[in-house]
Amino acid sequence: ALLTCSVIVTFLLAWGIGANDVANAFGTSVGSGSLSLRQAIILASIFEFSGAFFAGSQVTQTISKGIVNIELYTPTPEILLLGMFSALLGSFLWLLIATQLQLPVSATHTVVGAVIGFSLVEKGLNGIRWYSLLFIALSWICSPLFSGIL
Repeated sequence: ALLTCSVIVTFLLAWGIGANDVANAFGTSVGSGSLSLRQAIILASIFEFSGAFFAGSQVTQTISKGIVNIELYTPTPEILLLGMFSALLGSFLWLLIATQLQLPVSATHTVVGAVIGFSLVEKGLNGIRWYSLLFIALSWICSPLFSGIL
């Protein structure tokens, strides 16, 4: 039952991430008239799919194994499964609310924060791979800087 619910929530989260990312990326372009809504949808479809196809597995691996110290969950893998499900569900609900309220939030920050949250509650400070989290946070800082330079 949990697996079926996880698959459903994963698809809903993917939809929420796509809706939020597209709104953040193309809202100003469509609003200013630089792109038509149709052009924005076509471009978003191409680039959202390309990002998921070419980098999705690396992102998934980082979120599933890079943030949380999964060795601590070896005796109780069901807690890890339930925690990841809770992170998915919480992320979906937050993205749904934020998108409905037209808040420009980061889907990546949402998911990473949810995973950190459940692991902190369950395992405390030892439950997080802080070194890996440092690189994630640095990427959040460096990406806009490098984009601005280019």
